[in-house]
Amino acid sequence: MKIATAQFTCVPADISANVRQMASLTDEARGQGAELVVFPELALTGYELEAVLARRDLWVQADDPRLDAVRASGVASVVNCVAPADGAPTGGERPAIETLVFGADGELVTTYRKQHLFEHEQDVFQAGRRDGRFELGGLRFALATCFDNHFSELVSRGADDGCQVHLASSLYGTGGGVEELATVYPGIAKNFNLYVVMANHVGPAGQWTGCGRSALWAPGGALLAQADAETPMVVTAEVG
Repeated sequence: MKIATAQFTCVPADISANVRQMASLTDEARGQGAELVVFPELALTGYELEAVLARRDLWVQADDPRLDAVRASGVASVVNCVAPADGAPTGGERPAIETLVFGADGELVTTYRKQHLFEHEQDVFQAGRRDGRFELGGLRFALATCFDNHFSELVSRGADDGCQVHLASSLYGTGGGVEELATVYPGIAKNFNLYVVMANHVGPAGQWTGCGRSALWAPGGALLAQADAETPMVVTAEVG
């Protein structure tokens, strides 16, 4: 199957504006023959930690009508967002960084919550406690979010569980983030014999500037396709 990774510059704390961008990118992915598209970490709001802690209207659940344009795209999608920690509309004091996976029919396939929170995220979010898995097109997928990918035990569990593809919604900035991205993800592909799909931000992202370079790697670490460092875009590759 063909899988797309999408990068764009989020409008801070504006879910509707970001969904419009995501729907447009999904149209591009479908035009390239993709059956699944992966978006960056906190794609719905941008990496706006103060805003998401202060405004519960930025917390979403899978049936949120603001996501209709993504669900109606006809392409399966991996959407990272802020969600109530206990799954209820009036959840606990701290939300979770959650991945929602929608099938091509718009139905929720699975969810995953980031387990390894990065530094200041620990003051804002609750960590998840279970791994994310789903199957699509005869392939088994593992889910991870940004800093999760720096923990080999999490990746190893996916490989041991029969996953062939590792999907990562991430945020890596310019500067040191460029080297991290170029080391961590092909390393996962090489060390665990997995296809790896990583979606990153490009341009302003909270306190960072996303370095783009969203990419797909083959088992063994060979680069299949990669976006540039500056442009909102999708890139697609054959996986499996």
